[in-house]
Amino acid sequence: MTLNLNFDLRQIATSGMILFAVIDIIGSIPIIIGLRNKVGHIQSEKASIVAAIMMVAFLFVGEEILNLIGIDVNSFAVAGSFIIFFLAIEMILGIQLYKDEAPETASIVPLAFPMIAGAGTMTSLLSLRAEYHVENIIVAIIINIVFVYLVLKSSRKIEKVLGTTGISIIQKVFGVILLAIAVKLFAANINQLF
Repeated sequence: MTLNLNFDLRQIATSGMILFAVIDIIGSIPIIIGLRNKVGHIQSEKASIVAAIMMVAFLFVGEEILNLIGIDVNSFAVAGSFIIFFLAIEMILGIQLYKDEAPETASIVPLAFPMIAGAGTMTSLLSLRAEYHVENIIVAIIINIVFVYLVLKSSRKIEKVLGTTGISIIQKVFGVILLAIAVKLFAANINQLF
């Protein structure tokens, strides 16, 4: 059996840029800082590795898993849009909706899922898989996860540079952007459900 790898720089770049826009780790900086202040510590490695595993696994078996439990991609995307919507509301209004009784799990929920490897990311992966070779998408995932890890690791430094006012402004602005992404994800998929 020969392993035929079709690495294509253009496909890697396009997939990478799409995933970068959907993951939006730069826009998530205020959420990351807020989470870190709430739970004390974020395990950057754990969050990054879990998100990477989830994304690669979903790339291969995502649609089959959803079909197996009777959920279509559109329903999954609509559910994800609600989670993103509530995160955005927290950012814009400065209120706390998400309460975690076990703070050590914050690296997984809501960080690895649904923020990094959320419904938008998973839906994008299924769309990319229909268009590009799997190996190029995996390279794009790895590049994005490395960047995510660097942002998570340096969130304290980023907070010092921006200051409280800077973070507050970015939080409100990206809250509105996140809200728009939630509405777009909802609108794009809700029609398919009826």
